[in-house]
This record gives sequence, C-alpha cells and structure tokens, in this order.
Amino acid sequence: MARIRCDFFSETLGMSTSMTVLLPERAATQIGMTGSGATADPPVLYLLHGLTDDDTIWTRRTAIERYVAPLGLAVVMPQVQRSFYTDEAHGNRYWTFLSEELPVVCRSFFRLSDRPADTFVAGLSMGGYGALKWALRQPGRFAAAASLSGVLDVARRRDHPTRPLDPAVWHTVWGDRAVAGTDDDTVALLERAGDDLPALYVGCGTEDFLYADNVRFVETARRRNVPLTVDFSPGDHDWAYWDAKIQDVLAWLPLRDR
Repeated sequence: MARIRCDFFSETLGMSTSMTVLLPERAATQIGMTGSGATADPPVLYLLHGLTDDDTIWTRRTAIERYVAPLGLAVVMPQVQRSFYTDEAHGNRYWTFLSEELPVVCRSFFRLSDRPADTFVAGLSMGGYGALKWALRQPGRFAAAASLSGVLDVARRRDHPTRPLDPAVWHTVWGDRAVAGTDDDTVALLERAGDDLPALYVGCGTEDFLYADNVRFVETARRRNVPLTVDFSPGDHDWAYWDAKIQDVLAWLPLRDR
C-alpha cells in the first residue's frame, strides 16, 4: 500500500485541511505483506474518524493498511474536527465538504473509481453517525455503509441523563436548531428512507455507552423492513473493539472480483 498524508486547500472550508489516503500497490516481493494493485480505477472506502480524533487515527490505532492491502481497495480518511460531519451553526460547512467537495478533490488527485458499486463509507462513533447519515441522505452514491459504535440517536444525546453530548460541541454544531426529525437525525432519515438504500451494517459492543442508541436504530430499521446486518457482541467504546470489527466490515463489503 501507498500511504499519503495529503494537505490541501478546501474551497468549501475556506482553509487548508488534511486527509490520509491508502492506495493499492502490487508488492509481491515485500516481506510479510501482500499487495493487490488494480488494473482499473480501484474501489474506495471513505473511513471516518470519531469526535476526539483526526484523519491519522485509523492508521495509528489499527492495522487498517495491512487489512486492506490484499483487497485492492483505496481508503480515504478525511479530517473534520469535532463537526459531526455537519454544516455547523457556529463553525464551518463540514457536511458540504464531505458530501460534495471531498469526492471530487480525491478523484482529481488520485485514480479512484466513481462508480457507486465501488464506493463505500464506514466510521466509528461520531464517524459511524457520519457514515450512515451520508448513506441515508445520498443513498445512490454507495454500495454499502457501516457504523461501528455510532452515535445513531444523536437527537437524544443533547439531554441524555447519564452521557449527554458536550454542550460546547452541541452549541458549535447545531446551536439552537432542533435536530429531531431533520436531515441530521439518522433515526428520522431511516424512518423516511426509500427502497434504494445501500447495504447497511451496524456494529456496537454490548458494554458500550452508545449501545441503547444503536438498538433503537436497529429496531427502527426492522420495523420499517430495512435490510440491515447487525453485530451486537461483547465490547466497549475502544480501539480493541474497532480494530477487530473493522476487519469484519471489510469482509462484509461487496467488493467485486473478490
């Protein structure tokens, strides 16, 4: 794999930002590593970080580079600060950056497929929320979307009795705006989703403080007969869980010619 830390200027954000990108590379003679290059433009996974992290975190806390090397899969990991992948009320337009600018910029810099059948999104915690929000709002862009320990009932996080979202983060992201029922509410998006959704995956540890949020999302999907792959198994909100489960997500992705 080629690993690139890409610093670039975002017109949407009006400032420089960063992303970490993994690109397939044939490496038949590299000791301990088997690489798979692509003859055509490779499929791409947008892999999203959580609230306290940045675009480097997946490569620092997991072996994601080793996991994707034999798959011929490119991985794009953008940096969005603490934005919840949202056009912030008192900040910047990170939803517009993610959903409109980033894919165009990536394809201008790197050789990547633009086919929906070759495009996937996944993330953890805040990134799990961002991944499913993106897939539910723009379902025609993806073949599959996965959330690990996602904040999937964000509307209830503001006034949660034991683990509310940091009021400063909430104020920056949403201000006084109502979230319930809007396009930033993943449960509401699921309630009104059509039949054209990509494959969806929800994983969460049963000891995770976000477990109940994930259960409610899954119950909504089942009530609406939305197909969903669910993995509720022992685990907490930590990298031991995410390092193990991202391997399950990669095995689940509907990659062609695998």
